[in-house]
Amino acid sequence: MPEQTESPELSKQSSPTAQTFDHQSFLKTVTEKAGVYRMYNLEQEVIYVGKAKNLKKRLASYFRKDVASVKTKALVRQILAIDVTITHTEGEALILENNYIKKYQPKYNILLRDDKSYPYLLITSHKHPKLGMHRGVKRQKGEYFGPFPSPGAVWESLRLMQKIFPIRQCEDSYYRARTRPCLQYQLGRCSAPCVDKISEPDYQQQVSLAKLFLRGKSSQVIDTLVGRMEEASIALEFEQAARYRDQIATLRKVQQQQFVSGVAAEMDVIGLYRKGAQVCLHVLFVRDHKILGSKSYYPTLMAEDTDEEIIAAFIGQHYLVNEAFQGAIPKEIVIDYKIESASELSALLSEQSEYEVKISSNVRQERKQYLKLAATNAEQALITRNSEKESMHKRFEQLNEVFELDQQIERLECFDISHTMGQQTVASCVVFNTEGPLKSDYRRYNVKGITPGDDYAAMAFALNKRYGKVTDEDKLPDIVFIDGGKGQLAKAEEFFATLSLTKIPLLVGVAKGESRKPGLETLILAGSHQLISLPATSPALHLVQHIRDESHRFAITGHRAKRQKHAKTSSLESIPGIGAKKRQALLKYLGGLQEVKNADVKTLEKVPGISQTLAQNIYDALHDN
Repeated sequence: MPEQTESPELSKQSSPTAQTFDHQSFLKTVTEKAGVYRMYNLEQEVIYVGKAKNLKKRLASYFRKDVASVKTKALVRQILAIDVTITHTEGEALILENNYIKKYQPKYNILLRDDKSYPYLLITSHKHPKLGMHRGVKRQKGEYFGPFPSPGAVWESLRLMQKIFPIRQCEDSYYRARTRPCLQYQLGRCSAPCVDKISEPDYQQQVSLAKLFLRGKSSQVIDTLVGRMEEASIALEFEQAARYRDQIATLRKVQQQQFVSGVAAEMDVIGLYRKGAQVCLHVLFVRDHKILGSKSYYPTLMAEDTDEEIIAAFIGQHYLVNEAFQGAIPKEIVIDYKIESASELSALLSEQSEYEVKISSNVRQERKQYLKLAATNAEQALITRNSEKESMHKRFEQLNEVFELDQQIERLECFDISHTMGQQTVASCVVFNTEGPLKSDYRRYNVKGITPGDDYAAMAFALNKRYGKVTDEDKLPDIVFIDGGKGQLAKAEEFFATLSLTKIPLLVGVAKGESRKPGLETLILAGSHQLISLPATSPALHLVQHIRDESHRFAITGHRAKRQKHAKTSSLESIPGIGAKKRQALLKYLGGLQEVKNADVKTLEKVPGISQTLAQNIYDALHDN
């Protein structure tokens, strides 16, 4: 493990009262062992993290007179303190360096800003295994397949699997409460193991075939099904043989529509495209001889960082210290650059994954074609991103002209309310900056304590949640859009009038036109309630439409999720003393929730496990007594 002790000389250099850094005195005390160093500026912020086989030589190189790098010169001018952590090996230094970069996000390091966990397909280890999506830490028991580049790729795979293998995809609570087959069984997409419509051996057989298919062995699955179909025909089980025949037909169709395939079993291919200080890294995910998908990354870096340094930093931060990739490291990483730390990274990744991981740079044939494809995708992704940014900047400039503001608009926020007949009300707040949607700042609010259906009160609730306890006025937006007419806007004006803020955002209502068609929106300014109608081709109006539509989408998505959760929640779950087993006993004994609601206390007492007191409590709860 790294030695965290530091010399007294280093601690002295970290004093915040020091105004210059005496590098000569500092270098006399530095060890020649391997380790990691952190550089600090006047504000005691970590501005750079590095590693070295020989700390003394590496740190001395920063203070030579003949340093040509502009980046290094700018870095050295800001150094007010340096501390070091000694490690036993360079491999330990590499891990510690990447952990420090992730922790401190230093200004002069190459930063990969991607903390999203990757989605997987999971087949659980239940009595009747469930097939579904999993994201985050692997806590559930079962077999994982992936990672997939996006949730959309997982849902697409789940839809495909549902057509081929009749394995349940429902939640455990829904599965346990079933007393009769659901709609999926009627559609032929589930074999209804919950009500014993399929024997356990037959269900496990389908699970085994699904696992083979997800490992890329579709031909083996077809051969197995052909054998089962012939056995069923010989045994005169023609219905079963017909089901096998339909499965085989679907599988053959899928094989014809299969993803891009090749001879490579499992690898990630990293393509790079660079334009000045802008870089895009595009990763192709190849699993089981198929390209499952791809993803683009845009690391933060300095103009003088080399391509080799960027690739090395990406591999370290993406695979080595990224929790989302724990246990999902590919067996081969293909790159187009030779990097110095390739052997150390390969050894550390192999140790972490417990199988050999290769980092290949000098490749031919198929892998070369994959690299070319990844680089082309990286170029296109960066061009598209820059085009979108340029378009967004123009829209912000146009919006500034429309409202004639003194300062440049930097931040917009928009609020919307979504509910069904006043129930499960959800408010959304979406945020845009000059680069577009700032999704990390999006917020949803579950509206409570209002009269159902009162949109004005719901808007006041959301505004209070967002701005009621604001302490840093610099984080307030320049414009707040309210999706609604004069009534909603007036409510927002009343709320902001109660706040003691020196900076009040410009409040703008967005009213839909008479036919509610895009392009006919009217903007209403707070205070004067002046109406502004912009041409349908106006970039400023397109920006308003974009943020309004995004707030609507975000609100209605939250509302639907809340409504669905409420619909799936049994009224029995809220009754004290009624757990999953007693709930299932009630439903099974009486034949369903409606029968439980219609039953009297005496009937409820007859259910196994339900006492007289509990029966009375159930009756009272279901009849609002």
